[in-house]
Amino acid sequence: MTISFNHTIVAAQDRQESAWFFTHMFGLPGPVEVGHFLAVALDHRVSLDFVQVEKDAEIAPQHYAFLVSEKDFDGIYQRITDLKLDHWADPRQSSTGFNTNDGGRGVYFLDPSGHFLEAITKPYGG
Repeated sequence: MTISFNHTIVAAQDRQESAWFFTHMFGLPGPVEVGHFLAVALDHRVSLDFVQVEKDAEIAPQHYAFLVSEKDFDGIYQRITDLKLDHWADPRQSSTGFNTNDGGRGVYFLDPSGHFLEAITKPYGG
């Protein structure tokens, strides 16, 4: 049996702002409108589909982790620091900067709707 992840829906207070933020931070092409979603294409035909929630609707924060190359991590981390974004080396937000877990690097930061984004250069467990 073959199972592949295809897409997930990301709730956003402002789908345009959130989709732009994500594509900017991860150095990706801009989102494409697909119905009432703004779809951001990732590798392996996966997409993040940003959807607008009702005004003042509460969004349950989700955690989205992305495996990136060392070069891509450098760019992501530079954009984090250029924008002076709060960021952490751990999911508990107890240590600033980035971690060097499993022989790679990892950083956590928030998107405009409060979702936790994580960029790592090595999968957990090395």
